[in-house]
Amino acid sequence: MELAIYLYFGICNLGLMKVYNTLSQNKEELTPLSDKEIKMYVCGPTVYGYIHIGNARAYIAFDVIYRWLKHKGFDVTYVRNLTDVDDKIINRAKEENTTAGDIAKKYIEAFHNDMDVLGVLPPDIEPTATETIPKMLEIIEGLIDKGLAYEADGDVFYRVRSFKDYGKLSKRSIDELEAGARVEVDERKEDPLDFALWKKAKEGEPAWDSLWGKGRPGWHLECSAMSLQYLKRETIDIHGGGHDLIFPHHENEIAQSEGYTGKPFVKYWLHNGFVNIKKEKMAKSVGNIVTIKELEERYKDRLNDLRNSFRMLFLKTHYRSPIDFDDELLTEAEASGDGISEIYKRIAFIIDEAPDINEDKSVELEELSSKLEQTFTSAMDDDFNSSVAISLIFDFIRDLNIFLDDNTNLSRATKGALVNSRNLINKLLLLLGFNFPIEIKLNLPPKIANTYEEFAKKKALGDVDKMLQELLEIRDKAKANKEFSKADQIRDELNAIGIKIEDTPLGPVASPSPEPNYEDE
Repeated sequence: MELAIYLYFGICNLGLMKVYNTLSQNKEELTPLSDKEIKMYVCGPTVYGYIHIGNARAYIAFDVIYRWLKHKGFDVTYVRNLTDVDDKIINRAKEENTTAGDIAKKYIEAFHNDMDVLGVLPPDIEPTATETIPKMLEIIEGLIDKGLAYEADGDVFYRVRSFKDYGKLSKRSIDELEAGARVEVDERKEDPLDFALWKKAKEGEPAWDSLWGKGRPGWHLECSAMSLQYLKRETIDIHGGGHDLIFPHHENEIAQSEGYTGKPFVKYWLHNGFVNIKKEKMAKSVGNIVTIKELEERYKDRLNDLRNSFRMLFLKTHYRSPIDFDDELLTEAEASGDGISEIYKRIAFIIDEAPDINEDKSVELEELSSKLEQTFTSAMDDDFNSSVAISLIFDFIRDLNIFLDDNTNLSRATKGALVNSRNLINKLLLLLGFNFPIEIKLNLPPKIANTYEEFAKKKALGDVDKMLQELLEIRDKAKANKEFSKADQIRDELNAIGIKIEDTPLGPVASPSPEPNYEDE
């Protein structure tokens, strides 16, 4: 009974979870700073062009992390920023003979479209850098007052050597950085390792007033400011992004944030692996990118297939591991999805066509389902291991196919357990952001079918027959207890929305009413 309630309503208990923390380079138990509340920040795009699949991997990885944390019952506040002022945006505006604001607007819209196509949930808060300028100025002033930053001819730089823990995330020493780090050559800097917090305005570029003259923020500062302002905490639980952001971006975020607040910036640092093409990291600077927009053109008549195939490609590999992308891998991922659709169709056919028998094998299916749910949860609780979780789903599908090969005729109870097995697959796939529609088998009038379909989506089940079966069981019990008025009420209410109930020697049968009694809205 408890398992049935759990499956139906998706109720989950908080359990032991482990995450790999880049800072400690170990798996650690996930313990929020405040009870069940988790504050999570993920670096979003710099909006100067269409995102490529390397970018998209990060957003899908943290989408799954976000979904799973919420499923586990945590109160998650998820911030993912939009960098809408940057050298790259300014340069693109010059190339296209337009303004930086217009470039940002164009590619923010494109980014949102790509996220919708890939089934990535929107974050709770999605701030832009330009709307957070006052907080950035406040941080710079605080760092200057502490002697951690200095002004030089309208620019403001952070004194890297003044932060004794610099390099603790990337595990690089100051001496190593000084010998061969990627640093800007700027004679105004006290030290070549110092990085810009504020950049003096150049003619024709976006600029804001400050104590040091007109200018704009440095990229690293933007994320610190948006995290502090919108998560409203000096120390947050999770900060995420691609592995390429560890140095210098996240290292600099730590230095300026902890220098400003005097407190640890992030408890858990999470980073996803690279996407490579022919063993080389995919990057716009290299010129080997494949954009999501290109894939959308290729899949333009079946974007849901793109969503499922793309997520399958990425989630079959652990989020921290690199992926070497090619078209063949995407085709293989699409073929994997076909196996899910096929088991849905096979179950639908058996429920409709297979004769009922008395032998009950529902317990066998229920044990398989219970095992899947437990092992799936264990995999996801172990640093969000979607790779193992997906393999468990396919193992379960294999076991279902073997069961159906051996059992062509099923009892009503076994059919019910089979429906529950299918619903469990669908529920777990939904938790990973997939969308494999469960076919509605009843030939209901469109309005009624849509009503049930919407209800089913809300319950993350997607099965009309399951709901009808429960109502019919309640009606059967009412008749057995001689509560005929209650039984008649259920029958009449179903008939009113277009479902006719007929009592037959084999039990009640539901079918569309010839003239459903409902009013058009």
